[in-house]
Amino acid sequence: MTPEARAADFDAADPLAGFRERFTLPEGVIYLDGNSLGALPKATPAALARVVESEWGEGLIRSWNSAGWFDMASRIGGKIAPLIGAAPHEVIACDSTSVNLFKLIAAALHMRPGRKVVLSEPGNFPTDLYMIAGLEAQGLAERRLAERDRLVAALDGDVALLMLTHAHYKTGALHDMAALTRAAHKAGALVLWDLSHSTGALPVDLNAVKADFAVGCGYKYLCGGPGAPAFAFVAERHQAGLQQPLTGWFGHAAPFAFSDDYAGAPGIERLQCGTPPVLGLAALEVGVDLIVGIGVDRLYAKSQALSEFFLESLMAHDVALELVSPPRAAERGSQLSFRHPEAYAICQALIARGVIGDFRAPDVLRFGFAPAYLSFADMAAAARHLAELLASGEWQREEFNQRAAVT
Repeated sequence: MTPEARAADFDAADPLAGFRERFTLPEGVIYLDGNSLGALPKATPAALARVVESEWGEGLIRSWNSAGWFDMASRIGGKIAPLIGAAPHEVIACDSTSVNLFKLIAAALHMRPGRKVVLSEPGNFPTDLYMIAGLEAQGLAERRLAERDRLVAALDGDVALLMLTHAHYKTGALHDMAALTRAAHKAGALVLWDLSHSTGALPVDLNAVKADFAVGCGYKYLCGGPGAPAFAFVAERHQAGLQQPLTGWFGHAAPFAFSDDYAGAPGIERLQCGTPPVLGLAALEVGVDLIVGIGVDRLYAKSQALSEFFLESLMAHDVALELVSPPRAAERGSQLSFRHPEAYAICQALIARGVIGDFRAPDVLRFGFAPAYLSFADMAAAARHLAELLASGEWQREEFNQRAAVT
């Protein structure tokens, strides 16, 4: 049976197939980059129009109260909470992933006086490492990197914080969140998990593993749009003593008292800083509602099935690329990554055919599987396109080898 015939059978039996109609997907495009920017939910333009035309246009400043703008960050954070195994009062939607990392790294260092080391791994997502470097430049932190199989051994009495990304952005390899959190706590360190490539695609249970802190972005699997607000998690046991460094007015216990002196809000609201981006939060809420409604367990099951079928389809076409993602679906996130010396040009040639994946330097071709809107037919067609262009060598054309700013 051909991959196309098998895909038709799988799609006919797919309980999530109907959700594809809730997203805007261009005709003739197979979108395998939802792990970088999620597709547009069809309900988002109307939601934004309502906020712009009615709440802003007619309600004006009254909408901070009448339309619930003031509480958006905590309300949406509460909706994200079940996706990551947290209580609603432990999550807030605010700022960017980078800013939230800075806040929580600094807070963790303050909670572990006498320790300055923030332990991570080489090849972690750059902004995670850059945030450590920024605090290191101020004399507040010391960066230490250890390979995956040496992380536990690197947890000594100098480590204040272990900071890792659950699903690696380039390979999709998963860390054992429970085991590493236990090891860090045994060494007296706190743990911060970056869930940017997990939330909305993989089951995560922060409270079950006793995680301390977490961050994640809103524009990948949550489909909140480019530059969507991120989120932050602080375990309830840490909230009362948390001292975050960006003491902006929306993190104040009474922001509209306009006091000269800062007093932090009593709970997760302390993680806020400046005025919340209402339009961005409104778009994010649509995506969160949609993903929560589908259910992360069902999304994860389909994600695994899609990635396995994509590999099988490549084999059916005799495509031999070096897989850099873990071969077992249970050990990787919702993506597959392959190594090829001409990965950039191959990616551009695929995009020209309507198959949108992405490239990660220096030589990784990455495909993301957003199960809310992808079909098995997409997998079969993408594998066929990849096989054809590799066989023809069309990726060697000059236009596919011109580097753009965003890869």
